[in-house]
This record gives sequence, structure tokens and C-alpha cells, in this order.
Amino acid sequence: MTDTPTTTTTRVALVTGGSGGIGRATAARLAADGIAVGVHYAGNKARAEEVVAAIETAGGRALAVGGDVAEPDDMAAALDTVEAAFGGIDVVVNTAGVMVLGPVAEFDLDALDRMHRTNIRGTVVVAQQAARRVRAGGAIVLFSTSVTRLSFPTYGPYVASKGAVEALVPVLARELRGRDITVNAVAPGPTATPLFLDGKTEEQIEQLGRAAPLERLGRPDDIAETVAHLAGPARWIHGQTLFANGGLA
Repeated sequence: MTDTPTTTTTRVALVTGGSGGIGRATAARLAADGIAVGVHYAGNKARAEEVVAAIETAGGRALAVGGDVAEPDDMAAALDTVEAAFGGIDVVVNTAGVMVLGPVAEFDLDALDRMHRTNIRGTVVVAQQAARRVRAGGAIVLFSTSVTRLSFPTYGPYVASKGAVEALVPVLARELRGRDITVNAVAPGPTATPLFLDGKTEEQIEQLGRAAPLERLGRPDDIAETVAHLAGPARWIHGQTLFANGGLA
């Protein structure tokens, strides 16, 4: 007797970068909607398993899957694992990203290559795999940043990598015509995650928090709510970048 994959009508998601920050909040939010979630990690399996445990404690279904988002074989294997466990794939959310800051005139090109490998190549790899596998009625959600509009100094190379994501989204949306799969990006503003807070003074953090009309930093849950909308009921939003930043831009 051989094992066969579990079949289910439950919606199924893979969240890359799901072990921390916005990814962690997104995985939990999708699970709260009854979606079975693959929680992806690049290097910290223990942290991903903590996310899985929290989801399961709350009554959801989840598993941890590892891999490099820039490697097609890794992402194919991650999706294989999620599909085998839960019966298919309906939502792919790519929160995985790298942010290195510095003035354009002085920016280290090796750092540029490392960042763009994750932010551009990784986004394309995840989008490729998602486009091949997501079922009708599903959604692909990629990630940009509101700094593409805000133009903060020292963010130039990072913004360049995220501008590429915004350019990719409407093209992929049109390429998937007739598949009933939505493709969008979320562009968070300043959000209280380790990635954003690292290296900033308390004064800088307070100043950024006051800049938005809502007068606070975003929270990971704010961004996760936007993703959940795109992943579920927002079937008429397609080929767009949604700026989730409290009115900052």
C-alpha cells in the first residue's frame, strides 16, 4: 500500500518569508481565514516552526518549508511539499526580501547583487512557480514598498529592486488572462518590523511614525489584512500595486 497526497477543498497558501515580520503576520492572518498555510523560511527553521505551532494552537493547519527563493528547484520543492500535504495551491504570497541602504554614489555593488538576487530574481522565481501551479480562483501577491513614491535618501538601490516588482505585476496579470488568478503587489509604508527598525534611532522611528496622517508606524497586522483582502474577496483588484501606508504616500 502506498501513501497518496491528502486531497481537500480547503484553500491553500504558501507565504515566503513566513517566519518573521510581515510574513509571520500574513501566515497567521490567512490561517485565521481557514486557509492551510505553508510557512516558508530561508535559514531559520525553528522560527518557522514557531509560526506553525502558533497557527495549529489556534486551530489552523500549517507546515514549515525551507528554501532559497532565488532557486527554482528550491521553490518547486517547497510547493511540492505544500501541495502534497494540503491538496493544491491557491495563494502564493512573496514577502521574502532584503533591504540594504546607502547612497547611490557609494553603494557597494556586491551588496547590490545580493539584494537584487532576492528581491528581483527571487520575485521572478516565485512568480514563475506560482503562475504554473495556482488554481483557478487563486491569487498571487508580491511585495514592493511605499518608498518607490517617498524617495527617501539612501533607499535608491532597494527602491530600484522593488520598482521592478511593480513593473512585473501588470505584465503577469495580463499573461494569466483566462486563468481566473489575480496578481497584485502590496507596498507597505514604514512598518514596525525588525527589517525596518534595524539601525534607526528612537528619534528617527518617532519622526517616521508621525509622518503619516494616521500618526503611527504600520504594524505587520495592518499589512497582513491587506494581503488577506487580495488573497480572498478582492477578485476585482488585478494587476495593481496597493500602497498600505496610512496615507503617507
